[in-house]
Amino acid sequence: MPDRDRPLLAVLIDADNVRARDAAKIMREIAAIGEPALRRVYGDWSSEHLKGWREPIHALGLVAHQETANSRGKNATDIGLVIHAMDILHSGKFDAFVIVSSDSDFTALVNRLREDGLTVIGIGEEKTNPALRNVYNRFILVENLKDEEDSNDTAAKPKPKADMNHAYQLIRTAIERCDTEDDWVALGPLGVNLMAAHPDFDTRSYGFAKLSSLIKAMPKLEFANKDNRPMVRPKT
Repeated sequence: MPDRDRPLLAVLIDADNVRARDAAKIMREIAAIGEPALRRVYGDWSSEHLKGWREPIHALGLVAHQETANSRGKNATDIGLVIHAMDILHSGKFDAFVIVSSDSDFTALVNRLREDGLTVIGIGEEKTNPALRNVYNRFILVENLKDEEDSNDTAAKPKPKADMNHAYQLIRTAIERCDTEDDWVALGPLGVNLMAAHPDFDTRSYGFAKLSSLIKAMPKLEFANKDNRPMVRPKT
Protein backbone atom coordinates (compact mmCIF):
# COMPACT_ATOMS: atom_id res chain seq x y z
CA MET A 1 0.00 0.00 0.00
CA PRO A 2 1.28 3.53 -0.74
CA ASP A 3 1.93 5.85 2.17
CA ARG A 4 -1.18 7.83 3.10
CA ASP A 5 -2.09 10.31 5.80
CA ARG A 6 -5.43 8.54 6.25
CA PRO A 7 -6.33 4.88 5.64
CA LEU A 8 -8.38 4.24 2.51
CA LEU A 9 -11.69 2.65 3.50
CA ALA A 10 -14.16 0.44 1.64
CA VAL A 11 -17.56 1.06 3.24
CA LEU A 12 -20.29 -1.55 2.68
CA ILE A 13 -23.74 -0.86 4.14
CA ASP A 14 -26.51 -3.43 4.54
CA ALA A 15 -29.64 -1.30 4.13
CA ASP A 16 -31.83 -4.16 5.36
CA ASN A 17 -30.17 -3.92 8.79
CA VAL A 18 -29.41 -0.20 9.11
CA ARG A 19 -31.92 2.59 9.67
CA ALA A 20 -31.77 5.31 7.03
CA ARG A 21 -32.01 8.01 9.71
CA ASP A 22 -28.71 6.78 11.19
CA ALA A 23 -26.80 7.01 7.90
CA ALA A 24 -25.47 10.57 8.34
CA LYS A 25 -23.97 10.04 11.79
CA ILE A 26 -22.54 6.70 10.72
CA MET A 27 -20.75 8.33 7.78
CA ARG A 28 -19.42 11.12 10.04
CA GLU A 29 -17.96 8.48 12.35
CA ILE A 30 -16.37 6.67 9.40
CA ALA A 31 -14.88 9.91 8.06
CA ALA A 32 -13.18 10.42 11.42
CA ILE A 33 -11.48 7.02 11.04
CA GLY A 34 -10.21 7.32 7.48
CA GLU A 35 -11.07 8.22 3.89
CA PRO A 36 -14.29 6.46 2.80
CA ALA A 37 -13.27 6.28 -0.85
CA LEU A 38 -15.71 3.48 -1.66
CA ARG A 39 -19.17 3.81 -0.14
CA ARG A 40 -21.80 1.33 -1.24
CA VAL A 41 -25.23 0.52 0.16
CA TYR A 42 -27.05 -2.70 -0.70
CA GLY A 43 -30.76 -3.49 -0.79
CA ASP A 44 -33.81 -4.25 -2.89
CA TRP A 45 -34.80 -0.67 -3.71
CA SER A 46 -38.20 -1.76 -5.01
CA SER A 47 -39.06 -2.65 -1.40
CA GLU A 48 -41.30 -0.12 0.33
CA HIS A 49 -39.46 -0.42 3.67
CA LEU A 50 -36.26 0.99 2.11
CA LYS A 51 -37.85 4.17 0.72
CA GLY A 52 -36.30 6.19 3.58
CA TRP A 53 -32.87 5.57 2.08
CA ARG A 54 -33.51 7.68 -1.03
CA GLU A 55 -32.51 10.99 0.54
CA PRO A 56 -29.41 9.72 2.46
CA ILE A 57 -28.10 7.98 -0.66
CA HIS A 58 -28.03 11.27 -2.57
CA ALA A 59 -27.05 13.51 0.34
CA LEU A 60 -24.11 11.33 1.44
CA GLY A 61 -22.82 10.35 -1.99
CA LEU A 62 -23.54 6.65 -1.53
CA VAL A 63 -23.64 4.22 -4.44
CA ALA A 64 -26.80 2.13 -4.29
CA HIS A 65 -26.62 -1.47 -5.48
CA GLN A 66 -29.83 -3.25 -6.39
CA GLU A 67 -30.08 -6.76 -4.96
CA THR A 68 -33.29 -8.44 -6.09
CA ALA A 69 -34.52 -11.45 -4.11
CA ASN A 70 -35.58 -14.02 -6.69
CA SER A 71 -36.99 -16.43 -4.11
CA ARG A 72 -38.62 -16.08 -0.71
CA GLY A 73 -36.35 -16.55 2.31
CA LYS A 74 -33.09 -15.88 0.44
CA ASN A 75 -31.17 -12.77 1.51
CA ALA A 76 -29.94 -11.35 -1.78
CA THR A 77 -28.57 -8.26 -0.04
CA ASP A 78 -26.16 -10.29 2.10
CA ILE A 79 -25.01 -12.39 -0.84
CA GLY A 80 -24.43 -9.36 -3.07
CA LEU A 81 -22.48 -7.54 -0.37
CA VAL A 82 -20.25 -10.56 0.25
CA ILE A 83 -19.50 -11.06 -3.44
CA HIS A 84 -18.54 -7.42 -3.86
CA ALA A 85 -16.43 -7.52 -0.69
CA MET A 86 -14.33 -10.34 -2.13
CA ASP A 87 -13.90 -8.46 -5.43
CA ILE A 88 -12.77 -5.38 -3.49
CA LEU A 89 -10.39 -7.46 -1.38
CA HIS A 90 -8.68 -8.89 -4.47
CA SER A 91 -8.31 -5.42 -5.99
CA GLY A 92 -5.73 -4.66 -3.27
CA LYS A 93 -6.64 -0.96 -3.27
CA PHE A 94 -7.93 -0.51 0.28
CA ASP A 95 -6.39 -0.46 3.74
CA ALA A 96 -9.52 -1.41 5.67
CA PHE A 97 -13.17 -2.41 5.36
CA VAL A 98 -16.11 -0.93 7.23
CA ILE A 99 -19.17 -3.19 7.31
CA VAL A 100 -22.31 -1.49 8.54
CA SER A 101 -24.82 -4.11 9.68
CA SER A 102 -26.13 -5.88 12.77
CA ASP A 103 -26.48 -9.17 10.87
CA SER A 104 -24.36 -12.01 12.28
CA ASP A 105 -24.39 -13.69 8.85
CA PHE A 106 -21.33 -11.57 8.02
CA THR A 107 -19.14 -13.35 10.61
CA ALA A 108 -17.47 -15.59 8.02
CA LEU A 109 -16.82 -12.63 5.70
CA VAL A 110 -15.12 -10.64 8.45
CA ASN A 111 -12.92 -13.60 9.34
CA ARG A 112 -11.97 -14.03 5.67
CA LEU A 113 -11.02 -10.37 5.25
CA ARG A 114 -8.90 -10.43 8.40
CA GLU A 115 -7.10 -13.54 7.18
CA ASP A 116 -5.67 -11.36 4.41
CA GLY A 117 -4.34 -8.92 6.99
CA LEU A 118 -6.91 -6.18 6.50
CA THR A 119 -8.41 -4.19 9.33
CA VAL A 120 -12.18 -4.69 9.49
CA ILE A 121 -14.39 -2.29 11.44
CA GLY A 122 -18.02 -3.04 12.18
CA ILE A 123 -20.84 -0.63 12.93
CA GLY A 124 -24.15 -1.92 14.23
CA GLU A 125 -26.81 -1.70 16.91
CA GLU A 126 -26.68 -3.02 20.48
CA LYS A 127 -28.67 -6.05 19.36
CA THR A 128 -25.64 -7.28 17.37
CA ASN A 129 -24.56 -10.74 18.48
CA PRO A 130 -21.35 -10.68 20.58
CA ALA A 131 -19.94 -13.42 18.34
CA LEU A 132 -20.00 -10.98 15.41
CA ARG A 133 -18.74 -8.03 17.45
CA ASN A 134 -15.68 -9.97 18.57
CA VAL A 135 -14.46 -10.96 15.10
CA TYR A 136 -13.96 -7.32 14.10
CA ASN A 137 -10.80 -5.35 14.86
CA ARG A 138 -13.18 -2.72 16.22
CA PHE A 139 -16.94 -2.62 16.65
CA ILE A 140 -18.84 0.66 17.05
CA LEU A 141 -22.36 0.90 18.42
CA VAL A 142 -24.77 3.12 16.48
CA GLU A 143 -26.31 4.09 19.82
CA ASN A 144 -23.03 5.80 20.80
CA LEU A 145 -23.06 8.11 17.79
CA LYS A 146 -24.41 11.65 18.05
CA ASP A 147 -26.80 13.27 15.63
CA GLU A 148 -25.47 16.40 13.95
CA GLU A 149 -27.47 18.74 16.18
CA ASP A 150 -25.85 17.09 19.21
CA SER A 151 -22.28 17.08 17.85
CA ASN A 152 -21.31 20.27 19.67
CA ASP A 153 -22.63 19.01 23.00
CA THR A 154 -19.55 17.52 24.66
CA ALA A 155 -21.13 17.13 28.08
CA ALA A 156 -20.98 13.50 29.10
CA LYS A 157 -23.14 11.87 31.72
CA PRO A 158 -21.83 8.63 33.22
CA LYS A 159 -24.06 5.59 33.01
CA PRO A 160 -25.17 3.68 36.12
CA LYS A 161 -22.55 2.47 38.58
CA ALA A 162 -22.90 -1.15 37.44
CA ASP A 163 -21.65 -0.16 33.98
CA MET A 164 -18.73 1.73 35.50
CA ASN A 165 -17.79 -1.32 37.53
CA HIS A 166 -17.76 -3.35 34.34
CA ALA A 167 -15.50 -0.78 32.67
CA TYR A 168 -13.17 -0.86 35.67
CA GLN A 169 -12.81 -4.64 35.47
CA LEU A 170 -11.97 -4.47 31.75
CA ILE A 171 -9.39 -1.72 32.30
CA ARG A 172 -7.85 -3.42 35.34
CA THR A 173 -7.43 -6.66 33.37
CA ALA A 174 -5.87 -4.76 30.46
CA ILE A 175 -3.41 -3.08 32.85
CA GLU A 176 -2.35 -6.48 34.16
CA ARG A 177 -1.72 -7.69 30.60
CA CYS A 178 0.55 -4.76 29.75
CA ASP A 179 4.28 -5.41 30.10
CA THR A 180 5.79 -2.62 32.21
CA GLU A 181 8.81 -2.16 34.45
CA ASP A 182 6.68 -0.74 37.26
CA ASP A 183 2.97 -0.50 37.98
CA TRP A 184 2.43 2.51 35.67
CA VAL A 185 0.97 1.80 32.22
CA ALA A 186 0.96 4.29 29.33
CA LEU A 187 -2.51 5.26 28.17
CA GLY A 188 -1.82 4.50 24.49
CA PRO A 189 -0.79 0.84 24.91
CA LEU A 190 -3.59 0.39 27.43
CA GLY A 191 -6.14 1.52 24.85
CA VAL A 192 -4.66 -0.81 22.23
CA ASN A 193 -4.83 -3.72 24.67
CA LEU A 194 -8.44 -2.95 25.54
CA MET A 195 -9.48 -2.82 21.89
CA ALA A 196 -7.65 -6.05 21.04
CA ALA A 197 -9.40 -7.94 23.83
CA HIS A 198 -12.78 -6.22 23.47
CA PRO A 199 -13.39 -4.83 19.95
CA ASP A 200 -16.66 -3.24 21.06
CA PHE A 201 -15.10 -1.34 23.98
CA ASP A 202 -16.02 2.33 23.66
CA THR A 203 -15.72 4.98 26.36
CA ARG A 204 -18.92 6.52 25.00
CA SER A 205 -20.80 3.46 26.25
CA TYR A 206 -20.04 4.71 29.77
CA GLY A 207 -20.75 8.37 29.09
CA PHE A 208 -17.22 9.65 28.40
CA ALA A 209 -15.65 10.96 25.21
CA LYS A 210 -12.09 9.84 26.03
CA LEU A 211 -10.38 6.98 27.84
CA SER A 212 -8.51 9.44 30.08
CA SER A 213 -11.80 10.99 31.24
CA LEU A 214 -13.26 7.58 32.01
CA ILE A 215 -10.19 6.57 34.03
CA LYS A 216 -10.18 9.84 35.98
CA ALA A 217 -13.76 9.09 37.06
CA MET A 218 -12.71 5.78 38.63
CA PRO A 219 -11.66 6.08 42.29
CA LYS A 220 -9.69 2.82 42.16
CA LEU A 221 -7.38 4.06 39.38
CA GLU A 222 -4.70 6.73 39.48
CA PHE A 223 -4.02 8.95 36.45
CA ALA A 224 -0.92 11.13 36.01
CA ASN A 225 1.27 12.74 33.36
CA LYS A 226 4.80 11.37 33.71
CA ASP A 227 7.43 12.83 31.37
CA ASN A 228 4.58 14.31 29.33
CA ARG A 229 3.01 10.89 28.87
CA PRO A 230 -0.45 10.06 30.27
CA MET A 231 -0.10 7.07 32.59
CA VAL A 232 -2.44 5.00 34.74
CA ARG A 233 -2.11 2.49 37.56
CA PRO A 234 -4.34 0.86 40.18
CA LYS A 235 -4.39 2.68 43.50
CA THR A 236 -2.77 0.82 46.35
